[in-house]
Amino acid sequence: MNASVPARFEALAEGDFHGRLAASSGLAVVLFSAPRCGACRAWKQLLPSALADQADAFYEVDVSEATGVARYFDIFHLPAVYLYRNGRFHAELQCEARLESIRLAAHHVLSAPAQDEP
Repeated sequence: MNASVPARFEALAEGDFHGRLAASSGLAVVLFSAPRCGACRAWKQLLPSALADQADAFYEVDVSEATGVARYFDIFHLPAVYLYRNGRFHAELQCEARLESIRLAAHHVLSAPAQDEP
């Protein structure tokens, strides 16, 4: 991804979540969010800057609409950030909402073997 071009989050809905991710190549970042979640908005602004040199796609799942996907992954706390590599789940990104923390955490989990899908 070109760091000079702002990243656009593509919406993933109930019916296309698994198919679109399975067909993706490279690193896909999936942000689970909700419209009234202030922390989600902060993460949505930080993720493209923090991962611009690594991510090939950014997706957002509105859990208030995609309730089946939220249940499938047992999403209870927002925001949640999942990383997919070449169409397969790789890891959940857990860290504080700071650029350097996100970069370091992503590097750490992407250097490790893939985790089991939640």
